[in-house]
Amino acid sequence: MHLSRRESYIMKAYSELNREELLALKSQLEAEYQDIKAKGLSLDMSRGKPSVEQLDLAEKMLGIITDNEDVKAENGLDCRNYGAPIGLPEARKLLGDIAGVSADRVILGGNSSLQLMFDTVSRSYSHGVLRSIPWSKLDCVKFLCPVPGYDRHFAVTEYFGVEMINIPMTEDGPDMDLVEKLVSEDPAVKGIWCVPKYSNPQGYVYSDETVRRMASLDPAAEDFRIYWDNAYGIHHLYEEAEKQAQIPDILTECEKAQKPDMVYEFISTSKVSFAGGGISAIISSDANLEQIKEYMSFQTIGNDKLNQLRHVKYFKSLDGVKAHMKKEADILRPKFEAVESILEESLGGLGIGNWTRPLGGYFISFDAMPGCAKEIVVKAKEAGLVLTGAGATYPYGKDPKDSNIRIAPTCPTLSELILAAKVFAVSVKLISAEHLLREM
Repeated sequence: MHLSRRESYIMKAYSELNREELLALKSQLEAEYQDIKAKGLSLDMSRGKPSVEQLDLAEKMLGIITDNEDVKAENGLDCRNYGAPIGLPEARKLLGDIAGVSADRVILGGNSSLQLMFDTVSRSYSHGVLRSIPWSKLDCVKFLCPVPGYDRHFAVTEYFGVEMINIPMTEDGPDMDLVEKLVSEDPAVKGIWCVPKYSNPQGYVYSDETVRRMASLDPAAEDFRIYWDNAYGIHHLYEEAEKQAQIPDILTECEKAQKPDMVYEFISTSKVSFAGGGISAIISSDANLEQIKEYMSFQTIGNDKLNQLRHVKYFKSLDGVKAHMKKEADILRPKFEAVESILEESLGGLGIGNWTRPLGGYFISFDAMPGCAKEIVVKAKEAGLVLTGAGATYPYGKDPKDSNIRIAPTCPTLSELILAAKVFAVSVKLISAEHLLREM
């Protein structure tokens, strides 16, 4: 097949193009971009929200409590009234089964595990961790932050004035050599944020070795804690067992390492049932849970037990949750595959971007050429596509390479998503060409 001159340079890596070729390519891309812009699009891939189709899957949960006879817990407690401050026993069991731990390790919160994380950091500041000095009385508090990572984690610690330290992520999890060094040498290091399964935004899964090294940390600070945000533990995209991530239980590994108090694990059903009406849990050692119970005794006389009861009545068991999550995966899988396919078709071999291909979770992580992420996000927005702000996946909103962009494929419809991915790809190509021309 004979290729025209234009077709031949378009297929080359951008770094291989001379100035004349790049200028011609830029002109062609600008025309394509203006055509898109003229359509007046309004697309959004900025947040990892469940789609309406996903939320509709749990519709029957809304009407599962229909009269006064339905409001009793298994122990006879009237869930309309006060009581059960740490959660209904059957709901604690359900969340424990999801996390792979016994119910006695579980304390339930409201609809947000993020609130539990905030409370945990706040409690550490006001009253310390177990018998340690409250963080508010210390000159400096530091947290390790695997990057790219979850922006709301970083927002919590930034709110409290914590000094955040970037830890590079690998496909096996955080750089553990660096984690071990910093944790063991600096008593000001009080915690590390972790999303161990299908991480936000890369979709990476911590290796068994990483989990065990994390549990075996030898911190200089007695009040150091691992904040184990297992938000996507059951959010697989594929049915095949070999494609479903399994990792060791962090609590068990900490107990083996004789450090049972070193971890707080957080889970929720925010992306299982309803993002605005799920239930959350903190999971930890007996000693940590006792302190949390004391704190909660002043904070609440009981969270929403009717909602806890709805979840138990609807899902019934872990098997019910798994069956539900299969339906979720059937909705999400085509969306992830569509984005990945368009990126490969549009950007593959051009040398202007790399992206992850996760097997679960809610995000795809895209790394543009250094110095291009902010411009790509702006260019996409001008064409009608809202993305997560460049830099959001790093503490203080500062990506040192200005490279990472989080793509959230979950909320748009499939047709909207296909269009959004094409807008994104054109924006990446145009900004990359402009960037290379400026450097010539």
